[in-house]
Amino acid sequence: MNHEQGSEEDWIIEDDKDDKSQQQLDTSFESHPWRLLIVDDEEDIHAVTRLALNNIVFKGRPLEILSAHSASEAFDILSKENDINLILLDVVMETDDAGLRLVKRIREELKNQLVRIVLRTGQPGQAPEKSVIVDYDINDYKTKTELTTQRLFTTVIASLRAYEGLLSIERSRIGLTRILKASANLYELKSLKEFASGVLNQIGAILDVGADGVLCLSRNAIGSSGGSLQTSIIAATGTYSDYSGLDKLPPDCEWTAIVEKAFTEKKSQFQHPADVLFIHTRQGHEFAILVTPPWPLGQIQRDLLELFCDRIAAAFDNRYLNEQLQKAQEASVVALTDLAESRDTDTGGHVQRVCKLTNAIANELKQRNNFETDLTPQFMEMVGIASILHDVGKVATPDAVLLKAGGHDKSERIIMEYHALAGETVLARAATMVDGVSYLTYGSQIAGSHHEHFDGQGYPRQLKGEDIPLSARIVAVVDVFDALLHRRPYKEPWSLADTIAYIQARRGTQFDPLVVDALLHYIQTEKPDWVADGEH
Repeated sequence: MNHEQGSEEDWIIEDDKDDKSQQQLDTSFESHPWRLLIVDDEEDIHAVTRLALNNIVFKGRPLEILSAHSASEAFDILSKENDINLILLDVVMETDDAGLRLVKRIREELKNQLVRIVLRTGQPGQAPEKSVIVDYDINDYKTKTELTTQRLFTTVIASLRAYEGLLSIERSRIGLTRILKASANLYELKSLKEFASGVLNQIGAILDVGADGVLCLSRNAIGSSGGSLQTSIIAATGTYSDYSGLDKLPPDCEWTAIVEKAFTEKKSQFQHPADVLFIHTRQGHEFAILVTPPWPLGQIQRDLLELFCDRIAAAFDNRYLNEQLQKAQEASVVALTDLAESRDTDTGGHVQRVCKLTNAIANELKQRNNFETDLTPQFMEMVGIASILHDVGKVATPDAVLLKAGGHDKSERIIMEYHALAGETVLARAATMVDGVSYLTYGSQIAGSHHEHFDGQGYPRQLKGEDIPLSARIVAVVDVFDALLHRRPYKEPWSLADTIAYIQARRGTQFDPLVVDALLHYIQTEKPDWVADGEH
């Protein structure tokens, strides 16, 4: 076919001439031919159609023509080949409506809504055009006599353009779906390193390739006083994995310059084979994400990645603000504990050891699959810090009782025991000011119940067994264990052997047996240097 002929339909391919370099960039990853399937029971129709469409090139891609001589043969081909773009389909073949039945099977059974279908018929009376257009999902309806060479060419190009448009919409939909799923996942990630690794993995999914990647953080962004660019690599995947954690960009890498350019110009750089996405968050942080996909990124992919970058920025700011809030909570907890400890100088270091040992026992219980319902990720994250609040109620205990060197009489003991309720009340009131479960929630449980006994003989409420919160059952063991090992105003430190014997003797009465088992196993297997014989 001669494509140079002047025609009122020349507009159909004029976009090939506008910006070929840009189109080449956008579609180079789709260099395979357009695929057209001729479905007709007349061999002459196949031959004439092939001759008419010979040497067609649209957007730099040639046309590959496949043939089927019946509706059933066409269905078999379409079941196996999911990248056919256009079907030229005869209506009358095995039966008078074989073509129409095939259209329904393509759309309903194969769920293929993208392929464009042009019906051709030599007997228009067999299937009136209006009813076919309304009732069947087809792209066009032509009689074979009206499909001259030029009109066939026009129909094919218009159909391919329609296919391309639908494909772009579908890719955008899939990409946006992936972005929404990826963004939701990023909001759940905790540390900056996890966040960065998650970003790289999700970008690989959005590109639909296992692209190697690097995520860099600029330390010049906030509070910078100028000078040379200071950039660290937070995470790296694929062939770049060895660069993860570097404090600065490796000077010998071919992509270092383009990453620096992104930070300097504060915009993304697309220079295949290295593409860099620049991200600036509202909190003032700056990131650059390097990806090296096997083909140049198309405009749709660029747009989707830029959109994803906006979501990354929001997710990072959200994570950053949450971390700052968490640090503020931890600082408040430590401040309360320091206030309580400031009145009892002989217990120095006690709360830090309680925190470490509480975390260790919780991890040991989780490894043993004990208390699976209670040992939630939130519990595991918070119980250690919360444990240091166990004696915060002692701020309400008079010095004469708190610092007494000898034993307490009955009235003094009542005053001393009140610290459990005092701590619980203050922390519970504070916990109501924070939505959900917080350090204060667990702190209140621990302060109020860590002197309860497993057999119900403790105080202040004589709770028994699992009516005592797990957090308090853990700290009950840890608090006594550490108190025995170290000096108190009323006692000298015990040896580790004597302390263990004391804890074992009260297994099942004062203490939860499973918590005791976890403590002893941890000490025997890990032998932490901060758990040693008492201070003699």
